Amino acid sequence: MADIRPLRAIFYNQERFKDLSSLVCPPYDVISPKQQDYYYNISPYNFIRILLRKEMPGENKYVSSGKAFREWLKEGVLVQAQGPAVYFYSQQYIIRGEKKLRLGFIALLKLQDKGSSILGHENTRSQAKQDRTNILRKTKANLSPIFVVFKDRKRVIQRVFEQHIAGRSPLVDVTDTEKTRHQLWNVDEPGILEFIQSGMKKEDVFIADGHHRYEVSCAYRDEMRKKLGDKFSEDLSFNYTLSYFTSSDQRGLSIMPIHRLLRLDTETDLAPFLKCLKEYFDVERVKEKSRFFFLLEKGGSCEHVIGMYKNKSYFLLRLKNIRILDKEMGDKPKEYRSLDTAILNQLIFKGILNLTPEDKDIIKYSANPEECIEEANADSKAVAFFLNPVKIENIMAVALKGDKMPPKSTYFYPKVLSGLVVHKHDSI
Repeated sequence: MADIRPLRAIFYNQERFKDLSSLVCPPYDVISPKQQDYYYNISPYNFIRILLRKEMPGENKYVSSGKAFREWLKEGVLVQAQGPAVYFYSQQYIIRGEKKLRLGFIALLKLQDKGSSILGHENTRSQAKQDRTNILRKTKANLSPIFVVFKDRKRVIQRVFEQHIAGRSPLVDVTDTEKTRHQLWNVDEPGILEFIQSGMKKEDVFIADGHHRYEVSCAYRDEMRKKLGDKFSEDLSFNYTLSYFTSSDQRGLSIMPIHRLLRLDTETDLAPFLKCLKEYFDVERVKEKSRFFFLLEKGGSCEHVIGMYKNKSYFLLRLKNIRILDKEMGDKPKEYRSLDTAILNQLIFKGILNLTPEDKDIIKYSANPEECIEEANADSKAVAFFLNPVKIENIMAVALKGDKMPPKSTYFYPKVLSGLVVHKHDSI
């Protein structure tokens, strides 16, 4: 059961700031150092200064984030809503020349323990969790929502939007640097809130983005439960985490692949490497980049195919026989074995190159294939690997089996903006 409730949101004071485009930013985990500089420079009140603050000499960035958050509330940069509401959220965007619309809503999700109806699909890393733990302790707030997908059997999102929101002026209307238009409406009528909450009660929810933040929220709840002892209550606000909910069967749900740039310590001779690859794959060299990506996408609809770029040459690696996966990953369920990310990790990274796929010093992840190609051209020791996107059905199947996908398997697009809605924990 997904237990949700409305929240008294904190957001930017629109009486003071008419245009929010210079104040919001993407989620912390997709912001590069270059982007961090950009958001720092466009406004002294950009949300980056709380969400992903720079390390400055003589200060602790987490302490400074918490201080800035409290000061902005005191100064009226940020304000809190008078009453609880659920926030419906529309994102209009263009991907590969096609206009799309994704609808969802932002609310609080009750934290649950393992074996619950809240299902994750990716493994997490301790370093990233420590970073978000530090920021949570100092701000005592969920600064950005986790991204949750559910089947929406009762068509809650579409029905509420069509019957109660369409035609209303949005509370927030902002266009980001990628030309995605974000619109937000508050819904606070008791009858509608009850309809939304009751519609979610029998839904399993799947974490799409925000696995680290969800686990950190659970750990923080446990920490506070121990600290408060007899004063602990399930109704306290840290028992919930800020979440964005959207349907799994929307045409607007876009999942992009995350590609890999492998930085090796020494130069890899292409000929013997290709020979090793041919033990598992049929290898096809493709001359033109556009045809390479066309064939990669086309092949992904009916077979396991991985793209590779090395020495300014493109290669398609087509898995010879699915029985290879049974032999090499027999301890994993078939839902996991069918993932191209798992195939790449097990057969190529571990099997041929003897590498640990989670090694951040060796592997760079990027949703931008051009970036991988450019960096591979600049470094003769680098090899780029390209993947097809994972289908939402595969993500849910892996999660329902209680298994985890390899890190950086999915890139849900567009991202939910940070700085639109914040959940501040109640003072205790």
